[in-house]
Amino acid sequence: MKKKQLEIILEGVEGFLNPNAALEQYITPAPVAAELLHFANLNGDLCGDVYDLGCGTGVLSIGAKILGAKKVTGFDIDPDAIGVAKKNALLLDVDVEFMCCEVGDVEGSVNTTLMNPPFGAQTRGSDRKFLKKAFEVGRVVYSIHNLGSGGFIKKFIKPNVITDQYPINLPIKRTFKFHEKDILTIKVELYRMTRLEGK
Repeated sequence: MKKKQLEIILEGVEGFLNPNAALEQYITPAPVAAELLHFANLNGDLCGDVYDLGCGTGVLSIGAKILGAKKVTGFDIDPDAIGVAKKNALLLDVDVEFMCCEVGDVEGSVNTTLMNPPFGAQTRGSDRKFLKKAFEVGRVVYSIHNLGSGGFIKKFIKPNVITDQYPINLPIKRTFKFHEKDILTIKVELYRMTRLEGK
């Protein structure tokens, strides 16, 4: 499937009913989700089992399943988000399992972990527990982070490694009262990281 086709499908994924600023609940825009998923697919990383950490309303989980992932499980701490994610999967006729739990409680082992974690704008360092868990459960990790985070991520994930990173635009629609613009586009980076074998 072409990236644009996937993007069009993912435009149909509903967002948060009552987004929580403390949890940095912004839906991953369809173009950004399609970019991450298309890149993962090109690398052959969506052929096995996949976890989506902090899945929100399920855009990455649903997209991974559409592209042929074997079994996809999305995890989120917010039961309302999980409810919307289940509805989205039903509407788009994809078989994805969604579980409501804290990221630290996620267990198991998969080939690939996907995530668009909190950037730490509301709670400093909140992305760290996502990175830590991603490598505990996944062999390959795809993630989105603030532009310029490469140095920190490289040190934090050692001995695991970054194999690819490149900048993309992330448009954020006005979601909370403190937002001043209808759409704010920020520069972020898309990362592919791998667990060092044997670790």
